[in-house]
Amino acid sequence: MMSEAISLPDTLAQEVAFDDKGLIAAIAQQHDTGEVLMMAWMNRQSLAETIATGQVCYWSRSRQSLWRKGESSGQVQKLVELALDCDGDCLLLKVDQTGVACHTGRRNCFYRVLTDDHRLEDRLPVLKDPEDLYGK
Repeated sequence: MMSEAISLPDTLAQEVAFDDKGLIAAIAQQHDTGEVLMMAWMNRQSLAETIATGQVCYWSRSRQSLWRKGESSGQVQKLVELALDCDGDCLLLKVDQTGVACHTGRRNCFYRVLTDDHRLEDRLPVLKDPEDLYGK
């Protein structure tokens, strides 16, 4: 577990536009294939930890705590490259994903596709039972 004393590099801290809750959207993308894996939130501390360690850390809004991706499931994300969008309010994390990215056991979180008749259809298989990932 990382110390609370980690801070963002000054150049990045001046450019990131955290929202009124101190959060910024972060999109994780598999670095070698371009596959969009997930979207989550980061705060100043999780972003600083991610940069310092190279292991992606998010902010869990439901738990109100740091969420170190893969800490309980083993499905870690290693940071390969970080990009900030032109407005400074969204991050693109190019990562090396171990295993599945989605808590449902699918490779990515964008498995529900709108069909021609306006229904949502699951298009990706469950690759890992969530009970095996999280012991639920």
